[in-house]
Amino acid sequence: MENVHQAAEEDDLYSGYNDFNPAFYSEVRDPLTPCYYFWLLLCVLWSFRPEEKLKLLEKKINTLIEESCMAQSTGNLQLALDKAKEAHREERALVKQREQSGSADHINLDLTYSVQLNLANQYEKNEMHPEALSSYKAIVKNKMFSNAGRLKVNMGNIYYKQKNYHKAIKFYRMALDQISNAHKDMRSKIKHSIAVVFIAMGQYSDAITSLEDIMSETPNITAGFNLILCYHAAGDREKMKKAFQKLISVPLGISDEDKYIPPNDDTSSKMVIEAIKNDKLSQMERDLKARAEKYITTAAKLICPAMDASFASEFDWCVDMVKNSQYVQLANDLEFHKAMTCLRQKDHNQAKEILKTFEKKDSKMKSAAATNLSFIYFQEKDFDQADKYADLAMSADHYNPAALTNKGNTVFVKQDYEKAAEFYKEALRNDSLCTESLHNLGLAYKRLNHLEEALDCFLKLHAILKNSDQVMYQLADIYELMGDRQQAIKWLMQVICVTPTDPHVLAKLGKLHNDEGDKSQALHYYSESFRLFPCKIDVIEWLGVHYIESQFFEKATQYFERATLIQPTQVKWQLMEASCYRKSGNYQKALETYKEIHRKFPENVDCLCFLVRLSTDMGLKEVQEYATKLKKAEKMKEIREQKVKSGQGSTAGGRREGSGGSAGESYNHSSGSSRGERLSAKMRSLTVSNEPYEADSQKELDASYMDPLGPQIERPKTGAKKRVDDDDDFGDEELGDDLLPE
Repeated sequence: MENVHQAAEEDDLYSGYNDFNPAFYSEVRDPLTPCYYFWLLLCVLWSFRPEEKLKLLEKKINTLIEESCMAQSTGNLQLALDKAKEAHREERALVKQREQSGSADHINLDLTYSVQLNLANQYEKNEMHPEALSSYKAIVKNKMFSNAGRLKVNMGNIYYKQKNYHKAIKFYRMALDQISNAHKDMRSKIKHSIAVVFIAMGQYSDAITSLEDIMSETPNITAGFNLILCYHAAGDREKMKKAFQKLISVPLGISDEDKYIPPNDDTSSKMVIEAIKNDKLSQMERDLKARAEKYITTAAKLICPAMDASFASEFDWCVDMVKNSQYVQLANDLEFHKAMTCLRQKDHNQAKEILKTFEKKDSKMKSAAATNLSFIYFQEKDFDQADKYADLAMSADHYNPAALTNKGNTVFVKQDYEKAAEFYKEALRNDSLCTESLHNLGLAYKRLNHLEEALDCFLKLHAILKNSDQVMYQLADIYELMGDRQQAIKWLMQVICVTPTDPHVLAKLGKLHNDEGDKSQALHYYSESFRLFPCKIDVIEWLGVHYIESQFFEKATQYFERATLIQPTQVKWQLMEASCYRKSGNYQKALETYKEIHRKFPENVDCLCFLVRLSTDMGLKEVQEYATKLKKAEKMKEIREQKVKSGQGSTAGGRREGSGGSAGESYNHSSGSSRGERLSAKMRSLTVSNEPYEADSQKELDASYMDPLGPQIERPKTGAKKRVDDDDDFGDEELGDDLLPE
């Protein structure tokens, strides 16, 4: 191979001597002769002639241009620019050498044009717009370059990128003037660029003029779609319809799909067809077809806006037009979109009617329609119909993950979590990225108390949906159920980073910190939750109890006042409010509050006890009246309790909460959670006392009480009557044997 290559090089060197002495040439070809080396030396000396050196330089410049173009095609723009600059320097040196050698007439203008054009192009690709414009101007101004005026299109593109729209239009029109009518495609592209600039400027009438000109001469999909957009911006619905008809009649120039079907069983033919099925030409055809379908679908949506009163009729017109065109298969997609639009408008009946028409279509459309019908019925809580259409969707396409998810949902609501989990798993086997199935599978495992499996599902889902607050909240809830409060707090903090104003998450964080014994953090998050949503009763309750325990009664009063506004029929909040007033020393306000409570709940024993006590301490004349009411209320309460014990008061639980019972009784029904039970116990200890009252000067009056907020502070003496220690109410009763000391 080396000898052959050497001979080839020698052919180039000898080429100038072939006509000089053929006989001698044949002798020197033999390397064994003495003349061979002498002749080789002469050829080397010949290669150093000035003309040969210039030819080698031209060859080097062409190589640099090729390398620059190759670097650009691979995305290495900086290398492409460097090669272009080097080619430009070498080309300038070449021209200078030719001028010095007196052979200026032999300057290669094509090479000069190629070098300057490539340099300008590389400047443009590297977004060095001033340099690119300077290079293009130098080419355009050179009269020796024919057809250089077309490069004004490139200059117009640069001005468009710089948003200098007026100059862009100027250069586009200058380029258009220099292109003859024989080049229709090029003129059409320039006109389309002019229309795009007018659209960017908001001059839709001028853009319409250019686009209509294109559609009348060389119609294409992009121009037709842009024309519809301009008519839409101008508000001309009728012209939009005409432009739509032109759009669907534009030929795509794509050959029939039958060319990919082998004419016979010939193996070689099959191999050829398989090879061309996915070649670049086939991909280009598929992309063109997909873009055309996208434009037509979008145009139909623009013609039939959802909020228009004539939405249904306009959409039917578009569907009829499409059915009579080369895009027949798009008619089903438009019908499906019409159903989805009705669904978004909450017109479920119309959506169901349209979707039911797909039951006789091909399996793919049938499955999609049945899946949406199942979803609609599920939202309407018609679970039987939802289950029916989920089965229909699965029978049409058993590998449809959405249909399997809907089927799992219908089983989930029937509390058959094991079976629901199986459907979710099958959906995930068909589509591992079906986030709905993965989420619901985690919920199913959670209901089955399979916390490890549920945790695994939501961790996988979190890897897919990084910023989903719902997924992170579920992870926190699972960790809490597993007893790992620190991990639960960690995930809830991530939820707060995504949705910092969610009061329920803040309240849950407060609960977890409270369970961990961190009262300061619990107070912070509960306070933030209350600030964002001051109507969450369990948050108000915790804050009120916390400030009572901290002896900040005025602060606690604000929260119980809020609780009273939210639940005016719950007597416990009003009793707590009155107790806070009394504990803070505001006895007059406490008395007024107790009177208001008694007016609303005349049979409440706790309220009457406090009224008797306050009236006695303050020396009010209403004390006997309240004492009489207290005895009656206690007697009625005792009768009710006896009826409950004997089974005769089965309907007693239906009476209004707080109307006759104590605050502690009504609170027992207000919370079902363990935290609520703990707070209920605290509230009962603050509002209810089972200790007997001490007797007043009147023997039948029992005015003693146990302070719900603990022992009172010392206060100045009032003018109340001095209490006399008489016998208590139990003095006349005989003690049973069970009460005697052993």
